[in-house]
Amino acid sequence: MRPISLLSLAAPLAGLPSLALAADPAPGVPSGAFLQAVLGLILIIGLLLLFAFLARHFLGGKGFGQGNLKLLGGLALGPRERIVLVEAGDQWLVVGIVPGQIRTLHSMPKGELPPAAAMSPLPFSHWMQKFSERRGHEQ
Repeated sequence: MRPISLLSLAAPLAGLPSLALAADPAPGVPSGAFLQAVLGLILIIGLLLLFAFLARHFLGGKGFGQGNLKLLGGLALGPRERIVLVEAGDQWLVVGIVPGQIRTLHSMPKGELPPAAAMSPLPFSHWMQKFSERRGHEQ
């Protein structure tokens, strides 16, 4: 990949002031000034995209702030309530998410997920009964 210098990108814009002087006088914005503004905007957007590409390339394809966290799955309990399973290092965390609050519900050592076909959804009442029994034994 050949490096692109800023001078080679800015060279086409050097002749724009002469274009603005050669344009016909008309009411409103002169065409040369409009063309210069549009090309300047294109140059700025191109530089932003180039810097974003270079940042992604030097970070090894990782997004910002991902670290060692993986989202393994989730379940929507309502329009704005969710339970998610997150892998953090060698731990799995069951996290409850509601508007304005995120709370760890359970943590366990990292394991293996069963195939999706083997997982049968249980009715909510069965899940809630097992959860309340577990909470009763902990206290």
